[in-house]
Amino acid sequence: MIATGTRAPEFSLFSQKRERVSLADQRGKKVVVAFFPAAFTSVCERELCTFRDSLGALDNIGATVLAISVDAPFANAAFADKNKLNFSVLSDYTREATRAYGVAIDNFAGMPGYTASNRAVFVISADGVITYSWLGPNPGVEPDYEELKRAVAAA
Repeated sequence: MIATGTRAPEFSLFSQKRERVSLADQRGKKVVVAFFPAAFTSVCERELCTFRDSLGALDNIGATVLAISVDAPFANAAFADKNKLNFSVLSDYTREATRAYGVAIDNFAGMPGYTASNRAVFVISADGVITYSWLGPNPGVEPDYEELKRAVAAA
């Protein structure tokens, strides 16, 4: 996993609306980048709905949330609609961002050749530096949301 204190790797991915969203476009804002393994799974749904429900608090401390999975934009769109997600859910179907951030799980769920993103969260400062990183010990573990809010406030 990429270390705190380093410049965040750039990415440009399609959102659930099939619009390009890049990290460079967020410069000047604090960004929470949340990698998640798969849409329509219970833990991922709980995590992203927690972000949805706490978005007001994150907005108040000047943060933008970008969620990233390897799922196609079409699946992410259905997932975002079902859960009324009010932030961009990005599709890393090429796995470039997943690999750049060091959060790839190869042969995910025992499926040879299938690479998913591990559950991981990064806080990126307004000048593009990673100030906080968390990697789940396994895909079933969610981040400590209170710790994350403190990290965003401090970024």
